[in-house]
Amino acid sequence: MSEKRTSVFENGLIWFGAAVSIAEILTGMETSSLGFKKGLLAILIGHGIGCVMLFLAGLIGGKVRESSMEIAKRSFGSKGGLLFSILNIVQLVGWTAIMIYDGAGAAGGIWGASRTWLWCLVIGGLIVLWIFIGIQNLGKVNTVAMSALFILTVILSFVIFGGGVIHEISGESMSFGAALELSVAMPLSWLPLISDYTRDAEKPVKATAVSAIVYGLVSCWMYMIGMGAAIFTEESDLAQIVLKAGLGLVGLLIIVFSTVTTTFLDAYSAGVSSESISRKMKGRIVGIIVTVIGTAYAIGAILWPDRNLMNITDFLYFIGSVFAPMIAVQIADFFILKRTGTKKAFEWRNLIIWVIGFVVYRLLMRVDIPIGNTLPDMVITMALCVVTGLVFARKEKEKN
Repeated sequence: MSEKRTSVFENGLIWFGAAVSIAEILTGMETSSLGFKKGLLAILIGHGIGCVMLFLAGLIGGKVRESSMEIAKRSFGSKGGLLFSILNIVQLVGWTAIMIYDGAGAAGGIWGASRTWLWCLVIGGLIVLWIFIGIQNLGKVNTVAMSALFILTVILSFVIFGGGVIHEISGESMSFGAALELSVAMPLSWLPLISDYTRDAEKPVKATAVSAIVYGLVSCWMYMIGMGAAIFTEESDLAQIVLKAGLGLVGLLIIVFSTVTTTFLDAYSAGVSSESISRKMKGRIVGIIVTVIGTAYAIGAILWPDRNLMNITDFLYFIGSVFAPMIAVQIADFFILKRTGTKKAFEWRNLIIWVIGFVVYRLLMRVDIPIGNTLPDMVITMALCVVTGLVFARKEKEKN
């Protein structure tokens, strides 16, 4: 019996759903202090950088037919790669909690603000249902859900931009480099996940290209909605924007289903990553457990708001510092050095380079660079990987 593969169209739908999210809209709002023109430029450049990396990461998975964390073992060793599987599960639990929290908060703002925590249970339950259906069987369900989301998001865009009046945003202005970095960070957060989907694609190269392009365009759209909401409506509460526009039930559907279609990918990939740690783990079960933990954490953050349990900006920078140098090493290994993988338990050379890349990223965060932190960090990390790789290859030749 042949293994079922996902079509190019299905991969596009998956990444359309990934991009339509409350988190992206809220992150876009943070760029509004730059003004519309500079904010838009930061969004476009940042997503351009991030989505090129997303394409290269997904292409590796599509070519070797392995999940993202199995690919990590090729560069960092069978045991060394487990570090990234664990870190990936941690970030996915965090993303699941953040997405459910944001979605429940916005849904509660439209209907049932006094019982916002109940919306966490509704969204968490729908994510579990999506996991039960499974990625290979979501084609028709996703087609219906994405068509509805597309129409509803177009309506929301007209509501926000229809007034056409640009307002001055008061408060501390974000630098261009910081805004660009926030734009890079969102596609970057999907780097350790994309191969979980491109590995099953019928046409890996086309599916990966479509995935990166669709995600990039729709994510820019979401950022623009967030930025536009702040600039054109002078409102930072998405629920209030939806209510003022008279989109009560329609807005509620946008919020709930966009949260489900995005967060499902996080929970599903957490399950896939767990299988790279131990074959005894069942990905679907782990995905459900991650959803339950994320739901519980989101409920806790709602019930005890004074504890500031949700700080998405710091979380995005953490993801960047971990996974930007990781994928830089993998890209250098696969595309430049043409390494097929290592049989070692720990590939110490690449692990040390990753640590250097992690430290460099954290140091670059202290400097305001117009092009952000991610691109310089990845260039430095890739250069280190290529140079050391060539030196060690020459030494091996001389020995033989």
